[in-house]
Amino acid sequence: MKKIIALLLAVCMVFCFAACGKNTDDADNKLVMATNAEFPPYEYHEGDEIVGIDAEIAALIAEKLDMELEIADVDFDSIIPGVQEGKYDMGMAGMTVTDERLEKVAFSDTYAKGVQVVIVKEDGNIASLDDVEGKKIGVQQGTTGDIYASDSVENGGYGEENVTKYANGALAVEALKSDKVDCVIIDNEPAKAYVKANEGLKILDTEYANEDYAICFAKENTELQTKVNDALKELIADGSVQKVVDKYIKAEE
Repeated sequence: MKKIIALLLAVCMVFCFAACGKNTDDADNKLVMATNAEFPPYEYHEGDEIVGIDAEIAALIAEKLDMELEIADVDFDSIIPGVQEGKYDMGMAGMTVTDERLEKVAFSDTYAKGVQVVIVKEDGNIASLDDVEGKKIGVQQGTTGDIYASDSVENGGYGEENVTKYANGALAVEALKSDKVDCVIIDNEPAKAYVKANEGLKILDTEYANEDYAICFAKENTELQTKVNDALKELIADGSVQKVVDKYIKAEE
C-alpha cells in the first residue's frame, strides 16, 4: 500500500512539474506592453480593441520575437512604476526619453518623432507662446507637456502654479472648452484629433517642443531591451515602422 501511495505521489509530482513548466513557458512567450489608450493616433480604443501606431508597431515587434502581445491599458503615470516592478515587460505610449525618466528606466532606440503644441480657443486671447505666460494651462499628468510646462520660466516652462494636471488629454480639452484652463499643451497628433472633434478650438502655429519617442524597460531587463531593439532596427530598415506611422498620421491630415 505504501508503495502504491509513493508511486501515485511521484506521478502527481511529474504532472505538477509539467504543468508548472507549461505555465512558465506561456509567461515567457508573452510580451506585456503597458500603455495609456487616450493618445490618438498612437494608442486609442476602437470598440473593445486598442489600436494605433504604438499598438501596431508593438505587434510587429512581438511577431519578430515570436511572442504573443498583450496590451495593458493603465494610467500614464502608472506605466514606468509598473515596468520597474516587473508588472509589465515594456511601456509604449508616445513616451519621450527624458533625463528624469532615464534615472528610472532604460529605453529603446527612437521609433517616432513628437512635437508638443498648444491648443487654444479660436476666439481666445492666446495668439503665440508668449501669450501663454501667466495663463492657466491644462496638461495630461506625467507627460512631457506636463514636465515642460510645469518647469520654471527660466527653464522654458510656465511655472507649476499655472498648470492643472488631468488624467488624460480628453479631460484637459474638456477643461479648455469650459474655460477652466486657457490652453492645453499636448503632442501634435492627439491635438489634431481633439481639434477635429471639438468645434471652436485650434492649434497655435508655433511648436512648443520637439522630442523623440521610445519604448521603456526595467533597467535590469537588458536581454529584452536588446531583443526589442534588434527587432525595431529591422522594422525601421525595411520600412515597416514608417508605413504604420504614415497610415495613421496621414489619415488624420
